[in-house]
Amino acid sequence: MINAVERKIEQYISELDDAYVSSLYKKLPHGKRLRSKLILKIAGSSLKVLKTSATIEMIHAASLLHDDVIDDANTRRGKISINASEGNKSAIMIGDILYSKAFFELSSISSEVAKVVSNAVVQLSLGELADVKLSKRFHTDTEAYLKMLYQKTASLMEASAESAAILAGKDRVKYRDYGRKLGMAFQMIDDILDITSDEKTLGKPALHDFEEGKVTLPYIYLHKVLKDEDREYLISLHRKKLSSDEADWIKVAMQKYNIIDKSYLQAKELIEEAIESMELLGEHDLSTIAKSMIEREF
Repeated sequence: MINAVERKIEQYISELDDAYVSSLYKKLPHGKRLRSKLILKIAGSSLKVLKTSATIEMIHAASLLHDDVIDDANTRRGKISINASEGNKSAIMIGDILYSKAFFELSSISSEVAKVVSNAVVQLSLGELADVKLSKRFHTDTEAYLKMLYQKTASLMEASAESAAILAGKDRVKYRDYGRKLGMAFQMIDDILDITSDEKTLGKPALHDFEEGKVTLPYIYLHKVLKDEDREYLISLHRKKLSSDEADWIKVAMQKYNIIDKSYLQAKELIEEAIESMELLGEHDLSTIAKSMIEREF
């Protein structure tokens, strides 16, 4: 049914009747369509469900377009980014168009679904702003990091699950909680993979997040266990283009203090809670989705 979601998105784009917008959309990598898969598993494949899936994927794509502009990213999933090929103005505007079209279509699906998704986009935007603020300096504020993680990534996953539950007449609170935990764990694993994976797998240079100023959970944990001199050295590498020796120093330190394992366990705890809640509801497919989240290489 993912193909049906893709066709619905293509329909929405064609309704804009703009050749340039259509050409830019075709350049966007589609990714895993995880949010759509989640919605379809929870709510089936009615027209309202397909429309909801399509609008949420458009919103997600719009957020990534804006994110790439903010981060000055040259690539997205191994492909040249729209801001790199077409400029920041075009990237921002195509993002705004996708947001606006998605909201227009949401208004005809369900007022409750529209409220849930709209609120998630507010949270997403607040999270993006918080990420920019936190990236200006090296920080050790775990609470601020986790709040930003929820807003920027988990809120839309949470909204996807809750919206599907509303459409299917299921317990929206339980599915919302599942979506939140899934989204939190998803981003935690992403942050870990930025350190442990290679450029070919990531579609971007390894340790790129730290070079861009992002202080994720592994770096916060590492800072806590380092001696004073090493702490200062770690801070000096923040927002810097790392040499191979500097990158290796970070990776060795992470390994020495079992930082990756500690970070991974925090994500795993969330996934195990999500799995348990879905098993109690007999949602075995959703348990499988959660398991694949923690086992993925990218």
